[in-house]
Amino acid sequence: MKTRNFLYVLALSFGLFATTSCSNEDNDGETIVPIQGKYELSQTGIIVNGKEVLTDVEQDCATEKDYLELRLSNVAVMGDYNDNCDKTETNGTYVRSHNDLTLTFDGVSTTSDIMNLTNKELKLKEKVTGVITVYKR
Repeated sequence: MKTRNFLYVLALSFGLFATTSCSNEDNDGETIVPIQGKYELSQTGIIVNGKEVLTDVEQDCATEKDYLELRLSNVAVMGDYNDNCDKTETNGTYVRSHNDLTLTFDGVSTTSDIMNLTNKELKLKEKVTGVITVYKR
């Protein structure tokens, strides 16, 4: 009797483990890393013959990098440094819908596919132009 109860509990535990361990894996290809954060502009490029061609972005300021900051309140801030390392910030908004990111600055909206989002990188591909932009955290 004890063996039968033990086997029943073991089978029940295994069943619960199997259903809970698989249920979070199906997220329709959407990344679960939070998008909020400050990203430094790193690379830009396009896809040529099915392959990404990316080049490092030359920064105007030697000590600071241009950036994109996405805040919790859906505020987007674009920081741009000139040759004298003077910073210009432009405020806008962003909306994330699954793997799409829409940025709006000065009334102009652009929608991009989120190609990669990790704790270290945000890679966007603009839907209209196909331009790829890589940001590093």
